Amino acid sequence: MRLGGRLAAAIEVLEDIGRRHRPAADALRDWGLSHRFAGGGDRAAIGNIVYDALRRRRSAGWMMDGDAPRALGFGALLLEWGQTPQSLNAALEGDKFAPEPLSETELAAASRSLADAPDIVRADCPDWCAPLLEGAFGADWVAEAGALAARPPLDLRANTLKAGRDKVLAELGLAEAAPTALAPDGIRIPPIEGSGRHPNVQAEPAFQKGWFEVQDEGSQIAALLAGAAPGMQVLDYCAGAGGKTLALSAAMENRGQIFAHDAEKQRLAPIFERLRRAESRNVQVVAKPAELSPLSGHMDIVLIDAPCTGSGTWRRRPDAKWRLTDRQLEARRAEQAAILDTASDFVKPGGLLVYITCSVFEAENGGQIDAFRARAGAFSAVDHAALWETHFPGHAAAARIDRERGISLSPARSGTDGFFFCALRRVG
Repeated sequence: MRLGGRLAAAIEVLEDIGRRHRPAADALRDWGLSHRFAGGGDRAAIGNIVYDALRRRRSAGWMMDGDAPRALGFGALLLEWGQTPQSLNAALEGDKFAPEPLSETELAAASRSLADAPDIVRADCPDWCAPLLEGAFGADWVAEAGALAARPPLDLRANTLKAGRDKVLAELGLAEAAPTALAPDGIRIPPIEGSGRHPNVQAEPAFQKGWFEVQDEGSQIAALLAGAAPGMQVLDYCAGAGGKTLALSAAMENRGQIFAHDAEKQRLAPIFERLRRAESRNVQVVAKPAELSPLSGHMDIVLIDAPCTGSGTWRRRPDAKWRLTDRQLEARRAEQAAILDTASDFVKPGGLLVYITCSVFEAENGGQIDAFRARAGAFSAVDHAALWETHFPGHAAAARIDRERGISLSPARSGTDGFFFCALRRVG
């Protein structure tokens, strides 16, 4: 398929997403099933246009003076693919599968500079989220929100139970892969450009042998800050598919015990194969809440990777940005508060309660911690500035650090997804 056919297909997928209000991944999968003639390169390029259009929906719509799927598709190519209105029209010429080229009216609109757009447009976020982003990032909120609308890298974590980072890099043999800036076991493959696609790293023999996992550097950093060490007793209370569980297991060198639990049992389903592949032998999966009772008051670390809005992952799931509502935020806040109250009972005196989200909203992060400490009383904050300096000396500028209330990571500041980390020590 030529660019015009790919653009037409992306517009069709965007129409489906808007009409049926469903995730982009589902719409793209269904399009591929009904258009089996499209090769892997075509499907990747169509997906790139769709995701670029969703990431840059406000700026693409402003540039094209409209928010219809056609405007968003064309805007995505102009903003992210290095196209100009003239080069794009030239590329569509003679392609019978292409949409109609830009009209004179559209050409005039597309000549505007995004530098002249309002802040909310350059931030590429819903109106109701702007105050939340400004509350999180202050004067930097537009740049930070814009970074959440960029294409993401692909990050890996070397599984030190089986292989070091240098060994994984050598085995992968990918020229673009390099060590991450902060995480000591991380590997980064840069964001793709244009119609490109990331390598299918899960098809690599090294992945099948358990040498590495796919994990954003921010998630790796959060797991490292938790401070799990050999011999400890750890409860991963919202383990999900087990990404942080595996990182904790490697940090503990398979010594001690990790209890992996999640209130939604189906979320735990992938963890068993991942544990087997990684050869993590100090993890016990506990699906039933009642089976956690003997752990009460005995854990060195209780880690809560809390369910949240996922605003820190908008680079990877841009469609979720536009489906999110303030009512969903309030529901998540209530869920987080309940989890904090319940999980904190498992922390032993002197142990740590570690709270992590992949959100950038203060209401889910520092605000949630303030409310919990006011209710609980038995927890004091660790010195987060000292904690960061211990693990990442000389890199204080790479995170937003509040000594009492936690550490925040973001694409613009840290080069990672948006994450929040806070550690509280049980006293008395």
